[in-house]
Amino acid sequence: MEDLTQIYNELIMEHSMNSYHKRNLEAPDECKLGHNPNCGDEITLEIKLDGDTIEDMAFTGHGCAISQASTSIMIDTLKGKTIEQAKDIIKTFIKMIKRETTNEEELEKLEDAIAFRNVSNMPARVKCALLAWYTLEDMLNQKP
Repeated sequence: MEDLTQIYNELIMEHSMNSYHKRNLEAPDECKLGHNPNCGDEITLEIKLDGDTIEDMAFTGHGCAISQASTSIMIDTLKGKTIEQAKDIIKTFIKMIKRETTNEEELEKLEDAIAFRNVSNMPARVKCALLAWYTLEDMLNQKP
């Protein structure tokens, strides 16, 4: 388990320092600001849809390593998924962070986002990890 924790930590650091998704999209379909007043994290999520499939996503903003990495990994995980699949994965991620599920089979759908499972042990960082996920959930729930 220690090796896995190390791999997860490296993945989070890699995404926080080199976010391949930190940019603006050309002509996004939706745009939403997410803000965590507790620590000052602020992101703007942009999404481009192809029908009900997430074609592309990007973000701008600033925040701690956890919020930046979580946003980047969320984009990696959800790009190419349908809105319904994305909503399901978002729910699973939130349940994992809130310790409402530890079902390994259910958590598999999170792909690399499972790296954040230990954030639930750091209460001050929970909101940081969830910021992008809640912001996207709000955005997708406003779609007809």
